[in-house]
Amino acid sequence: MASSLALDGTSLRLEDLEDVALRRRSVHLCPTAVAAVDASRATVDAILERGDVVYGINTGFGELASVRIDDDDLGRLQHNLIRSHCVGVGDPFDIATTRAITLLRANVLAGGCSGVRRVVFDRLADLLNAGIHAWIPRRGSVGASGDLAPLAHLALVLIGEGRIHGPDGKPAPAGPALQTAGIEPVTLHPKEGLALINGTQAMTALGALTVLRARRLARSCDIVGAVTIEAKLGSHRPFDPRLHAVRPHPGQTAAASNLRTLLAGGNLNESHIDCDKVQDAYSLRCLPQVHGAARQAIEHVAGVLAIEAQSVTDNPTVFVENGDVISGGNFHGQPVSTALDYLAIGTAELGSISERRIEQLVSPKLSPDLPAFLVQDPGLNSGFMMAQVTAAALVSENKVLCHPASIDSIPTSAGQEDHVSMGPIAARKASRVVDLVEQILAIELLAAAQALDFRKPLIPADGPRAAVAALRERVSFLDQDRMLADDLEAARDLIASGELLTVVEAAVGPLS
Repeated sequence: MASSLALDGTSLRLEDLEDVALRRRSVHLCPTAVAAVDASRATVDAILERGDVVYGINTGFGELASVRIDDDDLGRLQHNLIRSHCVGVGDPFDIATTRAITLLRANVLAGGCSGVRRVVFDRLADLLNAGIHAWIPRRGSVGASGDLAPLAHLALVLIGEGRIHGPDGKPAPAGPALQTAGIEPVTLHPKEGLALINGTQAMTALGALTVLRARRLARSCDIVGAVTIEAKLGSHRPFDPRLHAVRPHPGQTAAASNLRTLLAGGNLNESHIDCDKVQDAYSLRCLPQVHGAARQAIEHVAGVLAIEAQSVTDNPTVFVENGDVISGGNFHGQPVSTALDYLAIGTAELGSISERRIEQLVSPKLSPDLPAFLVQDPGLNSGFMMAQVTAAALVSENKVLCHPASIDSIPTSAGQEDHVSMGPIAARKASRVVDLVEQILAIELLAAAQALDFRKPLIPADGPRAAVAALRERVSFLDQDRMLADDLEAARDLIASGELLTVVEAAVGPLS
């Protein structure tokens, strides 16, 4: 078990987020951040003592920012804010995403610019460490002023209200769970309610987990593409390092390097070295160029989200050096929203080119040297005919999902919030695209493995050989028609779990 993660608001990595979200690593406030948190709260307390009117501390919110709230009502104001903003609808975020949201919200507070007491941070950490996960509906945020509704459902649990994920997967009341865990609900002080709900943590949490999945998926795409290249008797020449040195896009160079690693060994390539084919189809020959472009999109988005994960995004922001409290717009999700639309577009192309390789494998017109639709007795058997149809359907669904959310906006809060990011929608779409590409790639892996089995006794290269061996532990050769749905799911699990990548890297070494 990894040691507890110290949060200071400035050094959280995406890999740390994944550790907390998926592997339930515990968290605590970094000792060096304690003074910053305490100082920011002291700044807020000083404002209250002076009687200054400051947005978010002793005023209403949004369009009601000009309404001064009586001192006796400031605590009630914070609780009313949380309750009134719990307007999320639909299915909840899964537990991993909920943990990521909770972590990111705690990390913002650890930065010492939010004006909250240390106990507010501690309670968020308590939820993570005790495995208590707020029931946060997925829908209801436009991404500015941040993810108000999702974060309000999280904050509601801190005050002992709302719902959590129960042990049976259904919603359960938060109060009894906190009591059982010995966690005292928080009575919010001025500024603290707003500090808990103003920010981009829902879109960033889902986006971060999605981009990390996409990173692994990009390497798996190189693996499966290599299996198809061998199954199609494709040329290895397009992956010559000299070719990519003269067009040195980093993603393209990395993908070509991976293919050279994966396609080493075996004797299948030598068997057709003197064939009369001049060039392969683009989906084989241009694999580094297309996979490489997707890789660069993924890495760009990872960089944006790495910055966002350790940014202060609530409003107003407290600067303790001179006691300033500045009202601005760091809660606006446009940087995240635009990046996540890019992630969806880049990742979708991995599925698009994969589907074209599937067609190359199954079509008797494109692969006359293989049985039609990769099955013995074609006609009596339909083989992988309909599996390609499924891949085509998923590719088309991704095209719809790639319509950008970040260019949409609708005014809210009586026109005060007149431009919004739609970042949560972009995050959900990107996550769904990754889901579908995993399934498309699973279909390609099944078809390519089937085709390679028809090439026996020739031995494929090391990477494809390891990939097919891993698949065959779960899915047998298709000797006659059977229900393929279970096979499709097994192959998808092999890819989505990371096992395919682990097995192949064990055989050929780390991939770029």
